[in-house]
Amino acid sequence: MKNLSIIDEFVLLGLSTDLDIQTMLFVLFLGIYLLTLMGNLMMILVIRADPHLHTPMYFFLGHLSFLDICYSSVTVPKMLQNFLSQKKTISVWGCITQSFFFIFSGGTEGCLLSAMAYDRYAAICHPLLYTVIMNGPLCTAMVSAAWLMGFLNSLVNNLCAQSLQFCGPNIISHFSCELPSLFPLSCSDTTPNTILLAGSATFLGLVTLLLILFSYSKIILAILSISSKGRVKAFSTCSSHLTVVLLFYGTALFRYISPSSGSVLEQVVSVQYGVITSLINPLIYSFKNQEVKAALQRMLRHQICVSGS
Repeated sequence: MKNLSIIDEFVLLGLSTDLDIQTMLFVLFLGIYLLTLMGNLMMILVIRADPHLHTPMYFFLGHLSFLDICYSSVTVPKMLQNFLSQKKTISVWGCITQSFFFIFSGGTEGCLLSAMAYDRYAAICHPLLYTVIMNGPLCTAMVSAAWLMGFLNSLVNNLCAQSLQFCGPNIISHFSCELPSLFPLSCSDTTPNTILLAGSATFLGLVTLLLILFSYSKIILAILSISSKGRVKAFSTCSSHLTVVLLFYGTALFRYISPSSGSVLEQVVSVQYGVITSLINPLIYSFKNQEVKAALQRMLRHQICVSGS
C-alpha cells in the first residue's frame, strides 16, 4: 500500500466517447432538463396559485415536483458539461457530494411516494373522514419524515464512503457518481460499504414499497365494491401514481441492489430513474388529472384577462 498513490479525481466516461454522438446527446439532455424544470415549476406554481388545489394530495405533489427538480439537477448539469468538455473529470470530494444528494433525493422520493399512496387510500377508502385523517399537521409530519429518512439514509452511506481510499484506476464507466460505481475503484475493503448500501436500499425500498402495495390493495378492494362509473374515476385517480411508482422502484431497486458491472443496461436504468422519471412526473399528473387541467385553464384565462386589460 505504501507504493500506491492516492488519486484525487475521477474521469466520467459518460454515455458515449464519440464526439458527434456526444453533441446529439447534449442537445437531447438539455431539452429534457429544460422541460423537466419547466414542467415541475409549472406544477408548483399552479398548485400554489389555485385554491382548489390546496388539498393534501397536491401538497404532496408540490413536494414531489420540487424534489424532481433537485433530483435531476444533481446529475444533469455535470453531464451536460462533460458532453462539451475534453476533460471529463470530477474531484473525489465532488463525486461523493454528488452521490450524497443523489441518494438523498432518491430516498426521499421513495418515502414521499408511500405517503401519497396512503393519501389515496384515505381518500378512496374513507372519503367521509378524509379531511379528518389527512389533516395539516399529519401531512406536514409525513413530508418531514420523508425528507429526514432520505437525508439519514444518504448521510450514513456517504460518511462511510469518505473513509475509502482510491488508488486507481480512476475511470468511472458512467455519466454520474453513484456509490455502486465507486466501490470497484477503491483499494480499501468495500465489503462493509456494499453490504450497508444494499441493506439500506433494500430496507428503505421494501418498507416504502410494502406500504404502497398495502394501500393499493385496500384501494382495489374498495373500488371493486363501488359502481362502474365511480370505479372508472377511482382507477383514473390512482393510475398516475401507480405509473410513477412502477417506473421509479423497478429501476432504482435494480441499480442499488444488484452488483455494479458498468454495462449499457446500468446506464439506461440510471437515465430512467435519475432523468426521465423527473420529466414524466409532471406530464403524468397534468395530462391524467382533470383538476390540474382545469387549474391550468383558469390560470391561462386569468393571464389573458390581465394581459388584455
